[in-house]
Amino acid sequence: MLAFKMGALAAIKINFWIVLASMIGFGSMVQSTELGLSIALGATIGLWGLPGQVAMIEVFAIGAPLFAIIIASSLANLRFMPMSVVMMPLLQDKNTSLGLKLIIAQLMSVNIWAITVQHIHLLSSKDKIPFYFGVSLTCLFGGIVGTTIGFFLASALPLYVTLSLVFLNPVYFVFVFSSVRQRGCIIAVITAALFGPILYKITPNWSAPITGIVAGSLAFYLDRILSTQGQKFDD
Repeated sequence: MLAFKMGALAAIKINFWIVLASMIGFGSMVQSTELGLSIALGATIGLWGLPGQVAMIEVFAIGAPLFAIIIASSLANLRFMPMSVVMMPLLQDKNTSLGLKLIIAQLMSVNIWAITVQHIHLLSSKDKIPFYFGVSLTCLFGGIVGTTIGFFLASALPLYVTLSLVFLNPVYFVFVFSSVRQRGCIIAVITAALFGPILYKITPNWSAPITGIVAGSLAFYLDRILSTQGQKFDD
């Protein structure tokens, strides 16, 4: 119980509010498409990833078939797969059931992943999963509250104000990854900032995944080259 409270307190310092504000923008966007609050909350709880939620609502609003909605939202949230691959070995042990693993994976988000990775090595094995649930459920509650507030505030605030809140999440992610002390992460952030706008001009629809591939690959190889050169100088 103490570890759960520690996770909740860690989340409520900033991540809870980032998620809440971002989901206000999402709730407003859903209301502007004349879809119901139940759809908005279902997307928040069921998909639990803002790009996937936005993709689902946009495709749903134009009357696309269910298969297209599933594909669009799944591709948008595919970025959670490497996070889950990194996170699961840190959380699970031989007694972790398949059902619990699926719940952990479902609650994964960038905010939750970032906090957990920062703290998990300071926790005992029995405290890791309770801490994770403290973080994830607190953030999920913020998402539900934010979605509801945004849905009902949509008519009271200018659309550009509420929708702009959606961009708080990616801005926060930039700060999170920039604060990581690993050189590869810093190189990836800088490279993405340089190549992203250029690629958007060339191919708006594919600029995000291409930027990720280019920036990540360059960061990986540049980090290896710099590490090799550093070892040579040490020798």
